[in-house]
Amino acid sequence: MSQAEHPERTRTDHEVTVDDVRQLVSAATPHFALQLRNRIAKLIRTMPPGHPVRAEGERAIELLTVLGATGEVRGDEPEPDMPCLPSVACEVAPLPAD
Repeated sequence: MSQAEHPERTRTDHEVTVDDVRQLVSAATPHFALQLRNRIAKLIRTMPPGHPVRAEGERAIELLTVLGATGEVRGDEPEPDMPCLPSVACEVAPLPAD
């Protein structure tokens, strides 16, 4: 996975939809969360405040930022005496400037 976007979404006549944002978020894992966050930020950057797609994108960005920083636990809860992995305890990088 990279910062590359799906060709359909890069067409000049493509109108970004809530489904575009949800498709990107649906496959999110901690490993790729920050890359997906950046792609969503790029998709919504020109939308006006209050636009439904922008609102969905901003919610997704918050979710992905947390997921990228904290990771996730599946199955058994972590044991209290086990330290967090360094890779999920780091600070989150800010969104890249355009």
